[in-house]
Amino acid sequence: MRKLTGKSNATPAMRSGLRRFESFIAFPSPLRYIAAAFISSPPASVSEHIRVKIARVGLQHGDLPLPRYATDGSAGMDLCAAVESPVVLAAGETQLVPTGLVMELPEGFEAQIRPRSGLAIKHRIGILNAPGTIDSDYRGEIKVILTNFGAEPFTIHRGDRIAQMVIHRYARVEWIEVQELSDTRRGEGGFGHTGTSLTKGT
Repeated sequence: MRKLTGKSNATPAMRSGLRRFESFIAFPSPLRYIAAAFISSPPASVSEHIRVKIARVGLQHGDLPLPRYATDGSAGMDLCAAVESPVVLAAGETQLVPTGLVMELPEGFEAQIRPRSGLAIKHRIGILNAPGTIDSDYRGEIKVILTNFGAEPFTIHRGDRIAQMVIHRYARVEWIEVQELSDTRRGEGGFGHTGTSLTKGT
């Protein structure tokens, strides 16, 4: 550490603290090594990576991309429509749109099929059972239940991004039947019992 030169306004307490800091840097210390490891190591990724088997339904869908993330921070992968020709979704109509894909999820994971926000806000196109669930033991084709909630017809073209798929880990429940439950401050308060205002009870 570079020594201070010239006149200093440091108080005795400040000089004592500086000497203790120099001692900490100069000599080995468990804390020193921990701090060095923390600073030099890159932050751990919070996302979980799994390998999933996926296949196309027939060779005719080779022109369509596999589900993929649009950005590095995307939680959902885009699903594309595997329609042979344009499909018109009339106002208020619901259709099952194929993706041309089948997959094998590991046990303990599900795939959630969710609407795309762009289609929802611009065309009022959503998914009737959102989020739809694909179980790990399902081996059929992935299809999206698209609904036109708008007043105008909407045309689906081959390769259009119609939904997003999020892979999610889940827990299986083992029920323990009891005679009574523990009490809480909320108790049996149900829908709307806290009101809508930040002022409690209004």
